[in-house]
Order: sequence, then C-alpha cells, then structure tokens
Amino acid sequence: MARRVRPSAGPTGWRRTMFRAPVRLYRWHLGWLLGSRFCLLTHTGRSTGRPRQTVLEVAGRDPDTGAILVASGFGRASQWYRNICQDARVHVRVGRRSSEALARPFTPDESGRAMALYASRHPRAARQLLRVCGVEAGVDGEDFYAVGHDFIPFVALTPTGAFLE
Repeated sequence: MARRVRPSAGPTGWRRTMFRAPVRLYRWHLGWLLGSRFCLLTHTGRSTGRPRQTVLEVAGRDPDTGAILVASGFGRASQWYRNICQDARVHVRVGRRSSEALARPFTPDESGRAMALYASRHPRAARQLLRVCGVEAGVDGEDFYAVGHDFIPFVALTPTGAFLE
C-alpha cells in the first residue's frame, strides 16, 4: 500500500540549489551532458507571465506521437505542474534538440499505469524517486500504480513541430 511518509513540499535551501543545478547546465549550453534521460522544460508562470524553467527526468516516450513523458515528483502542488495546467504551451529541450510542445496532464488512472511501467523499466530510479518525494510503497506493480494514481502525476509533452538542433 502506498502512503505519504512526509510532506511533499519542494526542496528548500541547499537542496533547492542542487535541484536547480541542471538548469544552469542547459543555460551554459551543456545540457547534452545529461543525455536523453533529462529535459529542460520552459513554461509560463501563471501569475507573472514570465518564462520559468525546470529540469525533469524523462520517464518515457510515446513512439506514436513523439511525446516525452515526465512526472511531477512533488505532486500536483509543484509550481511547474500548476503552471502547465494554466497554460499548456511549453518549450522542451532534450540534449541539444528542442521543440515547442503542448503539455497534457494525465488522468490519475493514466498516471498510475505510467508509474507502474516506469518502475518496471527503472526499478532503482523509481525507488529513489519515491524516497525523494516522501512516498513509501511496496515493490509490486499495484503499489507503483497507486503511487502514480494518488501522489505522482505524469504529463505528456507532445512536440508541435520537429525537434531542432
């Protein structure tokens, strides 16, 4: 059974600095060092209307649509998640390639299935994600489904054009 063991507030202090460090790599045009497992998401702040950026782990890809799947580890309260719910137009960069895209939050059922699939493909990374997010779960697919359904929403970032170098 999945349960939250501590609040899912985002990191503060030195942990925030560490979480934000990959954004600097992209700003210095060194995002390719992170490979294709991470992407830089540029979205619009819902209050300020200014561009905001965050680096997210690529949890999967949809070969039919070219969509990149990402998860909001700190839940639906994450600023980037709240921003894309307000304005779905985003820009995504993976390595040296980038594209305009549309963000579509998954339903809880879709998020549950995506989390179970992610955990089956990357079990160690999934356990690490749960630890960072303050969620405790068993090791079977049903527990990971519950985590995605209840705590960690997934988002599809579907390119509206070709990825450009």
